[in-house]
Amino acid sequence: MRILNLIENTEGTTGCLCEHGLSFYIEAGGHKILADTGASGAFLTNAEKLGIDLSQVDTVIVSHGHYDHAGGLLAFAERNREARIWINRLAAEPYYHKNNTMERYIGMDPRIKALPQVEWVEGDRTIDQGIFLFGKALGRRLWPGGNRELMRKTGEGFLQDDFLHEQYLVLEERGKRVLISGCAHNGILNILDRYREIYGEEPDVVISGFHMSRKSDYSQADYALIRDTARELQKLRTRFFTGHCTGELPYQILREIMGEQIAYVHSGEEILLEDM
Repeated sequence: MRILNLIENTEGTTGCLCEHGLSFYIEAGGHKILADTGASGAFLTNAEKLGIDLSQVDTVIVSHGHYDHAGGLLAFAERNREARIWINRLAAEPYYHKNNTMERYIGMDPRIKALPQVEWVEGDRTIDQGIFLFGKALGRRLWPGGNRELMRKTGEGFLQDDFLHEQYLVLEERGKRVLISGCAHNGILNILDRYREIYGEEPDVVISGFHMSRKSDYSQADYALIRDTARELQKLRTRFFTGHCTGELPYQILREIMGEQIAYVHSGEEILLEDM
């Protein structure tokens, strides 16, 4: 299994572009997979720099309906018209970042709905042997506080986003399972609880943003959530790789508690799984 970060928020040692977005290139189970497409077409430039031919990708997974994960999808589809694109049906709804002073659309480009390659997912779905999608992480244990400003627009106005448009990718190869989530809006602990309902144990590896980043100052409640999450994750045998919406300050706190159990993946960096 090969997993390479094509783009995230910070520049890695490769000199690749970075942006507020996330995309991974994966080779697993005989497939070439793209997990999310960043906020723009910048991940395409990085793929070329890294020697990745995205015309050979056969499977695209979009983790949820936000622009920073699906923003490069139309540009990708212009280059690769054969890959099947798996998106939760609810991801096509209009999503906003809204508070008392601003209202900003953060959903997918509506033109994505017209792409003939898209396979709309409802519920859990097996893509192929060793490639599985699941959703419905309904718990609220240590739910990220930043979610409270994220909304879904309906005919009756704005409603709190419940993130039922999130879906999580599980890759299984040679007896090891890797769980990949985009932002873990529903809370990484709740996603792991749902994973255990399906598999009866925790995964070997988790690759995910943790949606802990703040543009303004962190509150004491924010710090407590980060530390409590780290202590819960520390109890597991799972190895964690993170970046993007986790934020650099929260990562440092996670790292202080979890040590080598967690690592940050920058733009252009590969996750090495051989020793796990």
